[in-house]
Amino acid sequence: MRIALGSDHAGFEMKQAVKAYLGVRGLQVEDVGTFNSDSVDYPEIGAAVARAVAGGRCERGILVCGSGEGMCMVANRFAGIRAALAPTEEHAQLSRRHNDANVLCLGGRLTALDEAYKIVDAFLDTGFEGGRHQRRVDQIEEVSGGQ
Repeated sequence: MRIALGSDHAGFEMKQAVKAYLGVRGLQVEDVGTFNSDSVDYPEIGAAVARAVAGGRCERGILVCGSGEGMCMVANRFAGIRAALAPTEEHAQLSRRHNDANVLCLGGRLTALDEAYKIVDAFLDTGFEGGRHQRRVDQIEEVSGGQ
């Protein structure tokens, strides 16, 4: 699985740690930045991850900013993206099971790193249940002008 990964300055340290963790898991990572802790505007980075996933270059994406909210807002502007802000493992699991989330958003200032690893695992390891949920995912795509 190939993962698009990005952060702003507030999420930089967590992004770097998650990048190393994904490598240990044997996953390919497309790091779109930022590449240091200097202040940067998050919309460009959120858009880069969303484009990588929506365009099919990466199967999933992970975005980190201070709260996760801003990145989530940006990513969800793109057709084909179902970004989820997941402060807990259960949020990540449910976003995958019921919504087929393809981008995970984390709060670098609000989430402990050990918890972030658990959330990432839940996001990557949980499958989509389909069934009645597929109809709803299709409706999301329809109203967003997606696929």
